[in-house]
Amino acid sequence: MSNVRYISNLTRDTYALILAGGRGSRLHELTDWRAKPALYFGGKFRIIDFPLSNCINSGIRRVGVVTQYKSHSLIRHVSRGWGHFKKELGESVEILPASQQTSGNWYEGTADAVFQNIDIIRHEIPKYVMILSGDHVYRMDYAGLLAAHAESGADMTVCCLETPIPEAAGSFGVMEVDEDKRVIGFEEKPELPKSIPGNEEFCLASMGNYVFNTKFLFDQLRKDADNANSDRDFGKDIIPAIIKEANVFAFPFTSAVPDEPAYWRDVGTLDSFFQANMELLSPTPALNLYDAKWPIWTYQEQLPPAKFVFDDDDRRGMAVDSIVSGGCIISGAKVKRSVLFDEVRVCSYSLVKDSVLLPDVVVLKNCKIQNAIIDRGCVIPEGMEIGYSREQDLARGFRVSEKGITLVTRKMLGLPVGYE
Repeated sequence: MSNVRYISNLTRDTYALILAGGRGSRLHELTDWRAKPALYFGGKFRIIDFPLSNCINSGIRRVGVVTQYKSHSLIRHVSRGWGHFKKELGESVEILPASQQTSGNWYEGTADAVFQNIDIIRHEIPKYVMILSGDHVYRMDYAGLLAAHAESGADMTVCCLETPIPEAAGSFGVMEVDEDKRVIGFEEKPELPKSIPGNEEFCLASMGNYVFNTKFLFDQLRKDADNANSDRDFGKDIIPAIIKEANVFAFPFTSAVPDEPAYWRDVGTLDSFFQANMELLSPTPALNLYDAKWPIWTYQEQLPPAKFVFDDDDRRGMAVDSIVSGGCIISGAKVKRSVLFDEVRVCSYSLVKDSVLLPDVVVLKNCKIQNAIIDRGCVIPEGMEIGYSREQDLARGFRVSEKGITLVTRKMLGLPVGYE
């Protein structure tokens, strides 16, 4: 019981700031009209739901969501799905758009995004500030991270993950630690990451999740703001500047649920986004979205159940090894190994397999789609084949990824585009 109270006090004394302003340029046209954290995932969620759910499930009830790039759909989603907390009870999920609080500039980096909201954080009077990346898919109990931070006497704690060197190269901050897990070296997105001693294939990558003692954080942000040569970034500037003088420790990422393997995905490319969605179709996926012990919360409209119609031999509405969300109608068509978001329509004699269809997609008759990501609101013309010929897909103006996944958006089909 004393341990429960200890953890409860830690989470109550913590303010979480989710950095959700990133564009996600490696996702190409998927983020032309939405920030990466607003991107759909897993049939009914958006990426931002994962760090938000982790906060709530961990007992952290004071959260700020920092937005910047094309944030309309992100703000709308957070307002609708996460706006029910009671400030008078010490709970809040607040949206913090770039509003030039401390200067005439927009957010210039991750550290500047926090610095420009320093007065808002100070008003909450937290003992600890947790800074979280808003564009990764994972489940994590932040209470363990907070406990390790408090018990180690750290000024800052960096959450880390053992990552294959080719995957980390040029993509993640990489750290070196001593036998006590104290950070003794840090490089931001090196092309040749330093391996873990005794394990040459892996390095220790930063997840972009940090815990700071509040006063220490404020001091470092002010110093960084006064440095004209800074990029205003935690990985590039703050961490390398403090590891020699301050107590900076690494915390290894662990699963939110005991006896389950740790799951974390950076869905920052078309191929990784596609693969992470496909992994959910496994009978026992590494990311269990059906676990009531660690639910992922979201906003969803009140939609009718999915519907499958017609049972003729050549016109059977069916879906196998697939996720099919509310409001979908599979009318005399076949869906195999695919993820269908809300209100997708697949019409007679069409076949969709190994694909991800975002909300409101309509697939007209006699279409064949495979190995594809179809963006929200696309209407696939009757008889069209997608994913069967790279040359044909490129000739139509579709994008084909390195691993052969075809992306189709409304603009590519000549349809109106806009916020979503």
